Amino acid sequence: MRKHLGFLALCLTVSAYAAEPFDDKFRQLDETLPTPTAYRTASGAPGHAYWQQRADYTISATLDEAKRALTGSEQITYHNNSPDTLSYLWVQLDQNIYKKDSDARMMLTQPSREAWAKSSSPDDGYKFEGMRGILAGREFDGGFKIKTVGANGQPLKYVINRTMMRIDLPAPLKPGQKFIFNIDWSYNINEQQVLGGRSGYEHFEDDKNDLFEIAQWFPRMAAYYDVYGWQHKQFLGTGEFTLEFGDYDVQLTVPADHIVASTGELQNPDDVLSAAQRDRLAKAKTATAPVVIVTQEEATKAEKSHSSASKTWHFKAANVRDFAWASSRKFIWDAQGFKKDSTDVMAMSYYPKEGNPLWGKYSTQAIIHTIDKYNKYSFDYPYPTAISVNGPVGGMEYPMISFNGPRPTKDKKTGELTWSQQTKYGLIGVIIHEVGHNYYPMIINSDERQWTWMDEGLNTFVQYLAEQEWENGYPSRRGEPRNIVDYMRSKNQVPIMTNSESLLQVGNNAYAKPATGLNILRETILGRELFDFAFREYAQRWKFKRPTPADFFRTMEDASGTDLDWFWRGWFYTTDPVDISIDGISEYGVNTKNPETEKAWKKAQRDAEPVSVSEQRNKALPKRLDAHPELKDFYNEHDEFTVTNKDRNSYNEAVEKLEPWEKKLLDQGKHLYLVDFSNLGGMVMPLILEIELKSGKKYIERIPAEVWRYNSHKITKLIVTDEPMVSLTQDPYWETADIDTSNNAWPRKVTQSRLELFKTERDKNNMMRDFNTPLKKDEKK
Repeated sequence: MRKHLGFLALCLTVSAYAAEPFDDKFRQLDETLPTPTAYRTASGAPGHAYWQQRADYTISATLDEAKRALTGSEQITYHNNSPDTLSYLWVQLDQNIYKKDSDARMMLTQPSREAWAKSSSPDDGYKFEGMRGILAGREFDGGFKIKTVGANGQPLKYVINRTMMRIDLPAPLKPGQKFIFNIDWSYNINEQQVLGGRSGYEHFEDDKNDLFEIAQWFPRMAAYYDVYGWQHKQFLGTGEFTLEFGDYDVQLTVPADHIVASTGELQNPDDVLSAAQRDRLAKAKTATAPVVIVTQEEATKAEKSHSSASKTWHFKAANVRDFAWASSRKFIWDAQGFKKDSTDVMAMSYYPKEGNPLWGKYSTQAIIHTIDKYNKYSFDYPYPTAISVNGPVGGMEYPMISFNGPRPTKDKKTGELTWSQQTKYGLIGVIIHEVGHNYYPMIINSDERQWTWMDEGLNTFVQYLAEQEWENGYPSRRGEPRNIVDYMRSKNQVPIMTNSESLLQVGNNAYAKPATGLNILRETILGRELFDFAFREYAQRWKFKRPTPADFFRTMEDASGTDLDWFWRGWFYTTDPVDISIDGISEYGVNTKNPETEKAWKKAQRDAEPVSVSEQRNKALPKRLDAHPELKDFYNEHDEFTVTNKDRNSYNEAVEKLEPWEKKLLDQGKHLYLVDFSNLGGMVMPLILEIELKSGKKYIERIPAEVWRYNSHKITKLIVTDEPMVSLTQDPYWETADIDTSNNAWPRKVTQSRLELFKTERDKNNMMRDFNTPLKKDEKK
């Protein structure tokens, strides 16, 4: 419909005010975020009084391969850098999740959410794997066995509360003081593919060997910091860890024919590596492609005999928040150095022959690619090594080392090794993700026990950026707005800002939705230049420190110079989806007052009206005027659309009174459209409008989200074009995760789908037929 605006009266934006109470989507987050302090500023940066505790470790441990058990002794030096006096310390005992009466087991969940997901089906009951894990958990003697806790040769009083241990200090630990104490312990290592979890062993029945991935393996200091005090929430399986940085000196005694991959740098290569292996390792430092340190032939040979002797591998790691390692005689090992700017790292991969040829081709290359791209968006990788290990854990990260799962599939009949596209890109993607965790949260040390999204979501976002720089059309699972739409439609959601143990749909909530939101923020709201600067500023500010959500939100606003409270509130604090609808369009023209133009326009409007049914039928009736033409007069030749001299005189007089700029505006001949939009989903977003003109020309207009500031439910926006508009599409590139694109276009577009035709299967449950089916003979007899 085309209407007229008054003479030179141009309307820019019209907001339709609703009668209901004002829903302010742009309400500031000050009422929600914690008050800034001397430790954490209003800009999102660490304050001048920021402090952080520290814990240094000296550990000796022995792997008993036959018993699949680990025994260790550790000395912890705890530095109280806080302004508080502490009367006790809290220590994490994560292995206690494997105790028969642990909270996780009593809640009927598995230590691994992935393992539990495999075990239950509402229709089919428990699967074999899940039932096996539940029954095995009842028999497995898991958890730490604490032998001694002491200091200066004297025992310390301690109390174990499930996965936490409180150690009572003999005297208050004042600010600036340190306390040194010792713990002796042991535990049985779980079979990961049976009991799940983030570490464990994998048994290879063909060659009777085991592969050990060892993590959460020693009592570790719980974090103490300004926002929460002691972070001693129980470990239930989903919320991961927040730990203190420190230096590690670790000696690992394993069977003599094992190869060990570990956090840190190897201190005694002469004791544990052959001369040939040391030479290969030296060449790998400057190689342009991965160099094999332990070949497949050497690993296969080692599989055939089990040494009864042992070797001790000595590693040191500086300024890390955790320590993990892997050990097996099955390991093939390749390595390549990568040096760029201040990064000087040895990228290394460890994998059994069952991982080849996929692992030898992609793993170390993926490590180097990850570091190169994460450096670009965060900071230069500061550690000397970066490791990817193939074993039973599908994907898990620790400083300098990660455990990653995908392997080729071996055909049981032919022995041929093949892999799907999903396996190939799944391997590359999981290595990028887990190595990327060195940045988030191993260095940018967020509290994973509290907020899963701060490590998983941010890391998944940078993973998406790195994957897209691997090859054109890389099939990233998470990051693209269109991939999150089904989840955003779901009723089974909680806000991103939900504690780790209370999350529903963890992968979508903590990984995909934050990553997608940041992608929208980068591409659609801020633009790459502003976003990348702010995101890197956050990484630089908080590396080797412990940020909170408020620090991230505030830094992104501070460094980009943009108020984003509306975005954080909508995307992170609610489950509102994006659903913006084009409800209607009215076309307006500028009334020129030129009678030649305006009366012709009015006549065209009248002529365009439909002819009534009566008038159509009456045309066939004989008319008196046709029989008596002498009855015609002036009004049979002229009507209200005839331009008179009086009309022309009035127009000329009006034009003479106009200023030059007013005359120019009249001559431009612009087309004006008032477009009505509804926010049906609740989450406000910028309007991205693709406008198609009569000539076929298309262009994009981008209107900021603030267009919704005065009414978050309905608005009317003025669009001005040089020629008639023939179509309008909101969010044409699917940038905003709009859950219903059927209402995003004018004129409406037909939604295409497929109707499946099939023949109805009758008597599906025919017991008589099934009863009479011949019994197959047992082929084994």
